[in-house]
Amino acid sequence: MRIGSTYVLPVTSVRDLGLYIDCDVSLQTHVTTTVRSCFAALRQIRNVRQCLPQHALLSLIRALVVSKVDYCCSVLAGVSRQLLYRLQSILNAAARLVFSVMRSERITPLLRELHWLRVPERITIRLCVPTHRCLNGSAPAYLAEKIRLTADVESRRPPSSKVVHNNNACRSAGAEI
Repeated sequence: MRIGSTYVLPVTSVRDLGLYIDCDVSLQTHVTTTVRSCFAALRQIRNVRQCLPQHALLSLIRALVVSKVDYCCSVLAGVSRQLLYRLQSILNAAARLVFSVMRSERITPLLRELHWLRVPERITIRLCVPTHRCLNGSAPAYLAEKIRLTADVESRRPPSSKVVHNNNACRSAGAEI
């Protein structure tokens, strides 16, 4: 493609504010790079684990790993289960590293002990908290004007029930936003 006197070649993905967007908007590149960098950080942390108390280890994992999983996770609403599973594998490995348990150990009790949500629940909460703030008046005006409360006349619900409608985004989060 030519723009003016410069030739521009198309690319398969672009990075904007740390979020990789594929040409098909599947976010597979974003998940792949996140998984790669998180597992690299976990390998480095594993090397110094013996020298750290558990609270320092947990702080390090939260700062270097969990923060990367949480970054822009609301954009991941509606992605495939396979991509969510790959992100969940990061949290599972981090929890196993914190508690020094084998891969065969059950992960759910470890995640509960750490008070960590699974990736689909993390995505849902990242969508629901701003919605709740908008409805209760604690969100900025530019965001609150995008979400309004209306009666849902066309659904199977009774006419008195209410549904939150978002004008632009977040429709595939599993909740009615």
